[in-house]
Amino acid sequence: MLIISYDFTENKVRAKFAKFLKKYGRKLQYSVYEIKNSPRILNIILNEIELKYKKSFTNSDSIIIFPISEADEAKTIRYGYHAQEEKDVVMF
Repeated sequence: MLIISYDFTENKVRAKFAKFLKKYGRKLQYSVYEIKNSPRILNIILNEIELKYKKSFTNSDSIIIFPISEADEAKTIRYGYHAQEEKDVVMF
């Protein structure tokens, strides 16, 4: 799993980046996404950042990518809305 956190001063750039990330994962909080990790997905994201976003960075813009191992993912503690998303649903 990857946790990607970002902050852009320009609303248009921030919205465009959020829309891009939404294709690969789910929003956890404002400007924070959870993405299932694979080398292919990580390469797509890194290439997109390098080609489209890095050149427009200001001194206060940032993107941070946190890789989370499967072992650490299993230890993740969730509360509130996201705690319910990980539970299995049984339908009859």
